[in-house]
Amino acid sequence: MLNFLSFVDALQIKTQDQKRFIFDPIRKKWLVLQPEEFVRQLMVQYLLQEKGYNRNRIAIERGIKVNGLAKRCDILVFDQDLQPYILIECKAPEISLSADVFHQMAVYNMQLHVPYLMMSNGTSSYIGKIDVENQQYTLLEDLP
Repeated sequence: MLNFLSFVDALQIKTQDQKRFIFDPIRKKWLVLQPEEFVRQLMVQYLLQEKGYNRNRIAIERGIKVNGLAKRCDILVFDQDLQPYILIECKAPEISLSADVFHQMAVYNMQLHVPYLMMSNGTSSYIGKIDVENQQYTLLEDLP
């Protein structure tokens, strides 16, 4: 079980005009603090601090085309060759991680072909290594 709440102290949160905002260090802007954005920013801190990924290899809400429709994936991490490597789907803590969430990631991955998929609502997370050749996946304890 990954503990993303240990990264709360790294988040920058402010209140302005009676609204709460959170700073996104990847996009370098303040965003309205929504539950899903809170989880996304915890995940960003995990990727930067725990896993040591370079911030220049992380894309947030990256646009992709799926069956001709414009979609956005929450977090996309690129490898050293700048190829899509990890796709992360974030949900608000009250949203359960279901087959529908996994299906959403799988549809996105038909375009991206990443070897690792992750979905998290901040309290629960699932990580899978995709074996495209054998059309199967293996659940992992942590990201590479």
